Amino acid sequence: MYEGAQCRERLPLEPTPANLKRAEKHKAAIELAIYNGTFDYAATFPKSKRAAKLGYQTGQVPLSEYLPKWLERKEAHLKASTLDGYRKIINGVLIPKLGNAALVRLNRKAVRDALSMIDASNKRLANIQSCLRSALSDAVDDELIDANPLAGWTYSVKEKPKTEDEIDPFTKEEQRAILEAATGQYRNLLQFAFWTGLRTSELVALEWGDIDWIRGEVRISRGLTMAAKEAELPKTASGIRDVKLLPPAIEALREQKAHTQLAGGVIFHDPRYGKPFLGDQAIRKSFWIPTLRKAGVRYRNPYQTRHTYASMMLSAGEHPMWVAKQMGHSDWSMIARVYGRWIPNEHDTSGSKAVELFGTPVQIPTEELNRECAG
Repeated sequence: MYEGAQCRERLPLEPTPANLKRAEKHKAAIELAIYNGTFDYAATFPKSKRAAKLGYQTGQVPLSEYLPKWLERKEAHLKASTLDGYRKIINGVLIPKLGNAALVRLNRKAVRDALSMIDASNKRLANIQSCLRSALSDAVDDELIDANPLAGWTYSVKEKPKTEDEIDPFTKEEQRAILEAATGQYRNLLQFAFWTGLRTSELVALEWGDIDWIRGEVRISRGLTMAAKEAELPKTASGIRDVKLLPPAIEALREQKAHTQLAGGVIFHDPRYGKPFLGDQAIRKSFWIPTLRKAGVRYRNPYQTRHTYASMMLSAGEHPMWVAKQMGHSDWSMIARVYGRWIPNEHDTSGSKAVELFGTPVQIPTEELNRECAG
């Protein structure tokens, strides 16, 4: 008896005396599990028609069945871009590598062994584990497992030291060549991008109502990606910000007025169709690559316009905290880490105090000094 109904299931055994005793013990174990509330019909009889209706009710459910249903439940709570990323991780990594593992049997060793077979950066590995950790956390809330094995733990690999971040800004000459190769609305968009540091997803979602002409600022409060059906809020509170409009950015907006201001709404349209861009990827494929080729500029992705803005501001001596706020970062630690080499360090006297206190004065003969200078 299970949930008030008499259930009959067949075992693939010959009805010998020994197998009958095995069946009796199996039945007794099932009844004990039912009494203790740990019985899982689908896990015990996976091929049963009744099991298909009842589904898994304990942690014996395999990841290949739990994760797709979990993602379906999360659709109403996640941004479209996050949801799309999770879907790719689940279908491309977690199910192929760990799909046969039951929730209750999943442990750190199994995750480590699976991820060690993937040639990926620590950032990629962290994203994969973030998705799985979130799913397992909900499994704990659903009382399918007692604890999340990934809580407080992340698998990582030893990476080669990076001599350069993925930062490759455009020089002043390259910017000029790119803008000369672009025309119309697309030129305005690129000039605005170089002088505001906005992400591509923020550029295509920008509306005329976001511009404060009196204060000379633009309000950034949404982004549009290919995965999203409509513009979405930024991932962090610091992403909602007011960006100062420098003269080149204002000039780009004034040039753009003739194209879209009367219609209102989104500022930058796709010139091919006279409509707003459907997402951030359309710019790269349709305009960015051909423009760089025409300009004779080495290829970098469109995100480098954002890096170019940061490097220009910092190289000119603007305060890192101001740059961080302009770009939507909560503090300037990321600016210092990623763009540190563009922060000027004029009149550097580092170490001079130590030499003054502890060093032995060195007298250089005037004749020798003159020779060094002449050389």
